[in-house]
Amino acid sequence: MDEPQVSTRRLGQLSLARRILIGALIWSVLIVVGGVIAMSAAYRAQTLSVLDDELDSTLVTLARAIVPLSDGSGRIEDIPEKLPSDARYETPLSGKYWVIIAVDGEGKIGDDIRPRSVWDGAPPLPAEMATEALAQTGAVIRGNDIGPAGEPIRIAVQAITIANRANPILLVAASDRTQTDEGANRLRTILLIAMGALATGTLLAMAFGLRYALRPLARIQSDIADVRDGRRAQLAGDYPTEVQPLSEELNKLLEHNRDVVSRARTHVGNLAHALKTPLAVLRNEASGDSQLDQVVRRQTESMRANVDHYLKRAQAAARAETLGVRTQVAGAVSGLVRMMNKLFSRDGKSVSMTIPDDLYVRAEQQDLEEVLGNLIDNACKWARAEIQVSAEPGENGLILIHVDDDGKGLSPEEREQAIKRGVRLDETAPGSGLGLAIVTDIASMNGGGLVLSESPLGGLRASLSLRRAN
Repeated sequence: MDEPQVSTRRLGQLSLARRILIGALIWSVLIVVGGVIAMSAAYRAQTLSVLDDELDSTLVTLARAIVPLSDGSGRIEDIPEKLPSDARYETPLSGKYWVIIAVDGEGKIGDDIRPRSVWDGAPPLPAEMATEALAQTGAVIRGNDIGPAGEPIRIAVQAITIANRANPILLVAASDRTQTDEGANRLRTILLIAMGALATGTLLAMAFGLRYALRPLARIQSDIADVRDGRRAQLAGDYPTEVQPLSEELNKLLEHNRDVVSRARTHVGNLAHALKTPLAVLRNEASGDSQLDQVVRRQTESMRANVDHYLKRAQAAARAETLGVRTQVAGAVSGLVRMMNKLFSRDGKSVSMTIPDDLYVRAEQQDLEEVLGNLIDNACKWARAEIQVSAEPGENGLILIHVDDDGKGLSPEEREQAIKRGVRLDETAPGSGLGLAIVTDIASMNGGGLVLSESPLGGLRASLSLRRAN
């Protein structure tokens, strides 16, 4: 089988609870990851917007703080009292920067006016931002770069023109965005922890909820097992609304099963009467000593034996399919032991039993008594004095019932022949040779079998195995 087919079948065999939980897990991962990304991006955009507003305000202040010189040279000067007043601009490499840059007629950057924070390094202005600002006079161009102290900075640059000066002036404002980035990272971590904990808690709550919600299905499974093992006849209980129709349909199925078995038993009984009567008539009519009479008697006897065998087999098959069958082994054996002791006590034979009261088999009492009666009767016929019946739990959910005698026993070859239909090892003993064959058939229909072996008492041991009922 291909690996993909195996994987597909395994996925198809997942329980409903696991399917729901896997779906919820996938959805939770998508929500957590998507939520963290979206909320982190929104927070970062908001903090950058606040930072950009602050930089825009600085650009407006710088524009108001410059005037052209009165000598007509086109040069500019600043008005100190109108420059930004934040003390961080006077601290070298503080993370707060501004620069006023003059541009010559060829578009080259010339002298600049700067605060102490910029120190003596290059202005915090990438060349591509300067070119873009000069191409869009009056527009504020924003971007990110590395500042004089090696820190990440947010930059806003604007090209303006003033009276009595032909060439534009570049106004630059920059601010350290380390705290902004760290704040976004901290928020992302907090969101991951919080949403992960929320998703985990939700999944755990869902798992417990599913376990509670699916408990009626486990209970109905247990109740069905009780019906199968014979501890109850039908499903009865207060099931949820969604499960109640299933319970009702199963009860209808159980009732239908019992009706079918009952009708089968009736038909089998009718067939038995319908066949046995003509056979008895034929046998009575063939009461002479002619060769024809002898042939008819032999054939009718063979037909009667076969009818008995197959009718018993049909009856056992019908009963074996009945749900809810459960029979106590000790209860069924005790009655047989009493009866056999009465029948064989005059021959000096004694039947005893050692069977725990808690052993039950999944077979009808009629079938159990029939097969055990056959085995115990055979043991009593061939035993010298003692017959013992015992039972014990076996493997694979079976019950082993042993019938031991102290007779002469059978050889391995004779044991194999004894369970064949129609075989009689002693032609002098009464019977049709169908007893052990019927026992084997009934046992197999009830999930077991029959094994003949040497008995601890010295004779023959017949070990009957049947399905255990809890």
